[in-house]
Amino acid sequence: MHALLEQIANIVGGGNVLTGDDVAQRRVDWMTSASCRAAAIVRPATTDELARVMRLCHAARQPVVTHGGLTGLVHGGEASPEELVISLERMNVIEAVDPVSGTMTVQAGAPLQTVQEAAEAHDLTFPLDLGARGSCTIGGNIATNAGGVRVIRYGMMRQQVLGLEAVLADGTVVSSMSRMLKNNAGYDLKQLFIGSEGTLGIVTRAVLRLQPRMASEHTALVACPDFAGVTGLLAHMGRSLGGSLATFEVMWRNHYALLTEESGRNTPPLPARWPFYAIIESLGNDDALNATQFSAALESAFEAGLIEDAVLAQSDTQRQGIWAIREDIEGLIDTLAPLFTFDVSLPIPDMPGYADELERSIRQRWPEGRLVVFGHLGDGNLHVSVSVGSTDPETRAAVEQLVYAPLAELGGSVSAEHGIGLEKRAYLPLSRTPEEISLMRTLKQALDPQGLLNRHKILAPEE
Repeated sequence: MHALLEQIANIVGGGNVLTGDDVAQRRVDWMTSASCRAAAIVRPATTDELARVMRLCHAARQPVVTHGGLTGLVHGGEASPEELVISLERMNVIEAVDPVSGTMTVQAGAPLQTVQEAAEAHDLTFPLDLGARGSCTIGGNIATNAGGVRVIRYGMMRQQVLGLEAVLADGTVVSSMSRMLKNNAGYDLKQLFIGSEGTLGIVTRAVLRLQPRMASEHTALVACPDFAGVTGLLAHMGRSLGGSLATFEVMWRNHYALLTEESGRNTPPLPARWPFYAIIESLGNDDALNATQFSAALESAFEAGLIEDAVLAQSDTQRQGIWAIREDIEGLIDTLAPLFTFDVSLPIPDMPGYADELERSIRQRWPEGRLVVFGHLGDGNLHVSVSVGSTDPETRAAVEQLVYAPLAELGGSVSAEHGIGLEKRAYLPLSRTPEEISLMRTLKQALDPQGLLNRHKILAPEE
């Protein structure tokens, strides 16, 4: 290992091969603040440097783990003492913005918020948005096919990528940096790497698709009498607002009440007495027209009995206050710790029954247990937090079984947008058929026959 690190230092510079305390101080899991245990952290500055590093690692059969912003929740960045970490933190340049074609060329280590701000400087927008925007990186967003709060309008990260560049396990650079929306010349190779969690290649650069920046944004927090009201409201707002509906986020009362009246962490714009709360946003280009349309849609929803109460944000401060309730993940941790968090998807009509049955199952086994639910209802994604007083391995396995097992029968997924990593690996067969998993192994074997890239993530070692 020492000889290999010396060779790598000759490529990236001695100051960019971190060892000892510089490694241990790195936190690899946002939830647990677990320390990095890798033998070293290597920080290349260019695709060429990374390719040369990977050629050395391939020759030495040295496994590596890729690090982006380290905001993941499934232990995807965890590394053993026998592994090296490849950190893309120095590869953070926004290389070009093309306002005419609506594209941006960026390096994988660029933070999402930096990309958003660079697009806004050209009166454009990069529509992917999530709570970790200030820390997560574009490479990580690509590797996990990130979703966020505007999927119902713009789609997942997969829909935002026109081209990308990746380094394979043997150091081969696959550069498919297309800036065209239409490109049917053979296989769309970029799709191999989007959502593959760094197991097939290390994404180094990307061409992102930008959208026109909307001049008008309207936000409302509404309370619904029941889940039928929630789903009816989603359909109603979709019809009433058409293409301007950008966000439809739902909080169960257990989430809303906990982070407002119960904990005092956030001021409740509405009383915490209804079973469901939704954050609705519309985006448009004519503020007066959009405001009238938005208000009219809410008023007709009241008349239809879909809404019990509502508040419209009158300023950016009020909008941030509404979103703070939805995005206060630190509050969940502080008030429920120790807790388990889950990211699942399932058909929308099955959501209330799933959540109710899960809460009953938890309370039956742990009478003091708590369940908190919120999510991106429009795309079928729920975030589930469970607190039962312990996080020991036996308890974790029991809780995971309660959360994941029903999803197979419902046709749901154990991972909606955070990936599989190590945490969900054992449950992958609940969401993928044996044939699909076999094909995944075929792809892994073809692109990384030595199993060097993020080894054992997604796919368990074959026995």
